[in-house]
Amino acid sequence: MQCDYYDRHACRSCTLIEVPYADQVSGKEQRCRDLLTGRLGEQPQLRWLPSVRSPEAGYRNKAKMVVGGTVRRPTLGILDAAGRGVDLRRCGVCTPGIRAALPELARFVTTAALTPYDVPARRGELKNLLVTESPSGELMVRFVLRSDALLPAVRRHLPHLLRALPQLAVVSANLLPEHKAVLEGETEIALTERTTLRMPLGGVDLDLRPQSFFQTNSTVAAALYAQVAQWVDEVAPASVWDLYCGVGGFALHCAAPGREVTGIEVSEEAVESARAGALAAGITGVRFAAGDATRFALQAGTVPDLVVVNPPRRGIGAELSGWLESSGVRHVVYSSCNPVTLAADLAAMPSLRPVRARVLDMFPQTPHVEVVTLLERA
Repeated sequence: MQCDYYDRHACRSCTLIEVPYADQVSGKEQRCRDLLTGRLGEQPQLRWLPSVRSPEAGYRNKAKMVVGGTVRRPTLGILDAAGRGVDLRRCGVCTPGIRAALPELARFVTTAALTPYDVPARRGELKNLLVTESPSGELMVRFVLRSDALLPAVRRHLPHLLRALPQLAVVSANLLPEHKAVLEGETEIALTERTTLRMPLGGVDLDLRPQSFFQTNSTVAAALYAQVAQWVDEVAPASVWDLYCGVGGFALHCAAPGREVTGIEVSEEAVESARAGALAAGITGVRFAAGDATRFALQAGTVPDLVVVNPPRRGIGAELSGWLESSGVRHVVYSSCNPVTLAADLAAMPSLRPVRARVLDMFPQTPHVEVVTLLERA
């Protein structure tokens, strides 16, 4: 992939962009193999499936744009070392639909007089624009503001934006009053009648709310859900726990007649999304609850036939690894965005041997990778 921003040193986030794509994928696969072998030793029973490749460009379904510059000339992108805005609205890893919408959103900043937040001076209102595109082409836009002072202006000019972007289905304002390096705050204010974005993947429509996590690569996410569902169906468990379930991607894809599936997620917003997705799809035998995944497992008093875990980068940690090791659960599917913590967690569960593994290139042009493993009790 060629990128003018990278060539001009305006943005160097895609650190592997100069590496041929086939070499990127093979390098990630070898790194995952080496990490698992280094922590677990040789695993003769482990079979690596062919890696899942992504489109090299236009794959990222969510743009996290820092707003800089001025009202008349806003920048949507990142900040440089001095805190000045660097415009990246033509970023090649974003989906074509997002790239097409960003110029109109920049015009909206000017029309509605949304003062960009000046980080060094700590003044201004509009901090970030978060834009998500569904596989259907619909968009969700979130304005991250320092306060509610500009809400009247956003509401007043919003009808024009909706006419200019007919694919724009969900709009909200997020309030982030603190001066700190985070993307969003806790308060979300809906500005459209619709408050959820449907994300159709692999025959299941997932329900995405503004503050819910979703995989950033829809094509590879669909392959990930399909792979896990295939492994689960091969094992044919009567009961499944989906820990760190998010909006229910794994749980809903693994649901089947006669199978009890329980999804646990700390975010109540994501749990509501998961429940709505199950209801809309008419999927039964699935329940979702908000709570800490480790605490749920330790206090449940029962053990399912199979557990799916999809933790954040820090992994599942010693406590949940220890519970899985001693629980007697027969199978675990572990989906990880950090092979370092994956290897450490698997080393803490020696009775659960990896028998299948697959690398999924969720983040082309970067060193980041998703790897999923099927574990079987020895």
